[in-house]
Amino acid sequence: MRITKVYTRTGDQGTTRLVGGAEVRKDHPRIEAYGTLDELNSVLGIVRAFLGADLAALDGMLGIVQDDLFNVGTELATPPPDRWDGMYRIGEAEVDRLEGNIDALNEELPPLTEFVLPGGSCSGAFLHQARTVCRRAERLTLALQPEQPDVTDGPLRYLNRLSDLLFVAARWATVRSGGAEVMWRNPSTRSA
Repeated sequence: MRITKVYTRTGDQGTTRLVGGAEVRKDHPRIEAYGTLDELNSVLGIVRAFLGADLAALDGMLGIVQDDLFNVGTELATPPPDRWDGMYRIGEAEVDRLEGNIDALNEELPPLTEFVLPGGSCSGAFLHQARTVCRRAERLTLALQPEQPDVTDGPLRYLNRLSDLLFVAARWATVRSGGAEVMWRNPSTRSA
């Protein structure tokens, strides 16, 4: 793919085109969903910019996730009549990979005794932000299904598992970088 001109002026009236050429408003549910995936991908770019050499394993995982998110976005941006043979669709293999990553990172963490609050380290806080954007992308993708039944369970399962990975990765990055996890102080158990 070669992009020679960034601006097209086609969006000046609040519309854009899906893959295949169908024109829709920029607030169309498909645009909301894959636009939120783009936002998530940007937050992951920020996370990766803050990861040092001691967190290189996480950087590799997140690089693959960024590619996956682009593929999920392509799937959401492509109505069924415009899909092509061999079009890449997120599925079981990607969900299995995320679960393997979750298990690997979680093995190095102490068990949770309370809810974790965002913070503890820069990368941990940004990963928590990515997790919340991921949950929003998941909700927007789910909202597509009643009117866009072509949206398969693959993207939903992927986003659900990705938010789990981002939670564990936030904990892992904080602990690995020497930060202290910020725990919720349960009012029923804390002293005055």
